Amino acid sequence: MHAAEISLKDWRNLAEVTFRPDDTINIFLGQNAQGKTNVLEAINYASLLRSRAGREAELIRWGQAVALVRIKFYKAGVSHELAIEISQDRRRRILLDANPIRPRELIGKLNSVFFSPEDLFMFKGSPMGRRKFLDAQISQASPVYFLDLLKYNRIVEQRNILLKKIRDDDAKANELDLWDTQLAFAAERVLSKRLTSVDKLNRLARSIHQTISAGKENLSVAYDMRGLDSDKDIAESFFELLRAKRADDVRNGSTSKGPHRDDLKFYINRRELKVFGSQGQLRTAALSLKLSELQFLRAETGEYPLLLLDDVMSELDAERRELLLEFLSREQIQTLITATDRAYFPSRSFGKTFLVKAGRLFE
Repeated sequence: MHAAEISLKDWRNLAEVTFRPDDTINIFLGQNAQGKTNVLEAINYASLLRSRAGREAELIRWGQAVALVRIKFYKAGVSHELAIEISQDRRRRILLDANPIRPRELIGKLNSVFFSPEDLFMFKGSPMGRRKFLDAQISQASPVYFLDLLKYNRIVEQRNILLKKIRDDDAKANELDLWDTQLAFAAERVLSKRLTSVDKLNRLARSIHQTISAGKENLSVAYDMRGLDSDKDIAESFFELLRAKRADDVRNGSTSKGPHRDDLKFYINRRELKVFGSQGQLRTAALSLKLSELQFLRAETGEYPLLLLDDVMSELDAERRELLLEFLSREQIQTLITATDRAYFPSRSFGKTFLVKAGRLFE
């Protein structure tokens, strides 16, 4: 997969930008707050409809009514054009090859992996951030999983409404039986895919991390099911767990166990990373994880996704920067990298370099 042309209009501070990225490495240089990250964010938004903005309207350039992202790309050798329009007063519009599609149909069309310094906080942050990382990775590889996850979350919402009614004596506790059965089977579909994916991710991350750390460290990833009996059938075990926690759930008015509460755990040489990891180990582990995500998506879809690296070079020493660039060039992974200093890159030329200044782009 690679992007052939990217056009942005009134996106963040970018008034009108159109460029043709190189098939390998593309460097976006500029001082802070000039718009470098906004280019990467637009591509990531076109992949997953996610952004740093609290509200979508914040993605529109100040004083304008509409923002537009248009990307021409090749997937499995077939040309496509994706356009997303965000308006101040209308519903978001998504067009794929000039045909309108729903947000849920977008996932998996334009795959990307986005890596920024904020990813270092994933290890020590809340479980929600780690679940989002895993769900985004699996959803891009398997749109069916994304639909299964939506279904599971809807059932949890309906069950929570019923729990509150039971707590307020507006419903009977036995009404939960039907919802618990549905939730158990929905959870089984989500958990089965997560467990399989984490097993693959663990193998990939371990191999990549050993290379990056020169064989000094072993990185491992584990899925924490938070109370489920791994020796039993998933649906059966989850149904039993729901029954055991029913009284607590009614009292709290929410579902306390399930995939929406699970977590990922990371270890370096069998010591939990978020507890014992140094800043250097966190950086290396984050890079290993993103590179393993690339390999995972390639294995699942047959081609590499776009790689978006936001100010990552400043987080790596010279040796690891060189190793990373050699890997990306060798594998011919289309990569967009932002940086404030050209000195982070070797003097030899490769790909394309763009200057970003005050919301304008110069090649």
